[in-house]
Order: sequence, then structure tokens, then C-alpha cells
Amino acid sequence: MTHESHSHGQRTLAQKIVENTGESVARCYQCGKCSAGCPLASDMDITPSQVLHLLQLELPEFDEKVLRSFSIWLCLTCETCIARCPQEVDIPKIMDYLRGESVKQKKVNPKAKDIIAFHKAFLDSIEQTGRLFEVGLIADYKARSLHLVKDVLLAPKMFIKGKLGLFPEMIKDRVNLKKIFRRTIKKEEL
Repeated sequence: MTHESHSHGQRTLAQKIVENTGESVARCYQCGKCSAGCPLASDMDITPSQVLHLLQLELPEFDEKVLRSFSIWLCLTCETCIARCPQEVDIPKIMDYLRGESVKQKKVNPKAKDIIAFHKAFLDSIEQTGRLFEVGLIADYKARSLHLVKDVLLAPKMFIKGKLGLFPEMIKDRVNLKKIFRRTIKKEEL
């Protein structure tokens, strides 16, 4: 059963997914292989196959449930699901879109706070240097998440083993990298 749109003429989340990713949740026939293979399914509040099923129903309350779920934030994008899917539904691409939509609509699950803090710190590190600078990433994440002293004793051990550099390695063309970030951010805001 497919509904043309939500009440008030709004497009359904399933329709937005097709428009923005080219992926159709309607292709899923609920075999459950994605959920059976997902390494984090047992930690999710809604399994990947359930996410797709809720989206297929195209009801506002189910779209809301998906956008407020913790599951969309737990997805590792490991692609085990797509490798197992007989229909090759790209669930990681769908989950990525759902995370963006969740942020845009201010429906982020409160348990995802640390995941988002890490994500932003990671992207900031890449935007500034062009490569991952672990010390900068850790400092930024700690400041955003307020986990200031958690795991602090690991840093000296990692430094001694040569796992942490004190200074970032910078790519040569950071100007163009910043342009890419600006274009991407503008595109996401549309």
C-alpha cells in the first residue's frame, strides 16, 4: 500500500529518499537478511529491515519514529546489509540520508549526542588539515561531548608507541578542500 503523500501535501520520507538517493525502500520484500547480518542490530531500537518496513508504510507517525530512532545513528555503513540483500537495497545510503534529515528536522535521538560530536570533530579535522589529525580530533570531540577526562590515560601510551603525532600533516591544496566543504554544506542546507 502506497500513499501519495502525507496530510497537508507533504512528501513522505520514502519519496524524499528516492528523490535524494535514488534508492527505493519499496524494493525491500522483508527477507530480514540485512538485520540478521547487521553487527549492531541487537543494539538498535529498530532493526534495518524494520526501518525499511516503517518507511514503506508511508505514514507520518512511522516517518517520525524512524527519524527519532537511535538505529539510524548506530549504522556503521559497513555494507554487510547490502552485500546480503537479494534486492541490493543500499541501506547505508538510506541511513545516511535519514541521519541528515533527522538533523535538519531537529529530531535527533538524544542518545546520538556523542556520535554526532565525534562526526563533527572528525569532519572538522579533515576540513582543517585535509587528513585526520588524531590529537585534534580527540581534543575537539572531548570539548563537544564534555567527556574531558574519559580515557585520558590512553594518550601517553599511544604517543609512546608512535600512534599519535603532536602536529597535523597538512595536504597541499587546502584552499580547494575548503571549497568542497563550503559547497557540500550549502547543498545540505537546500
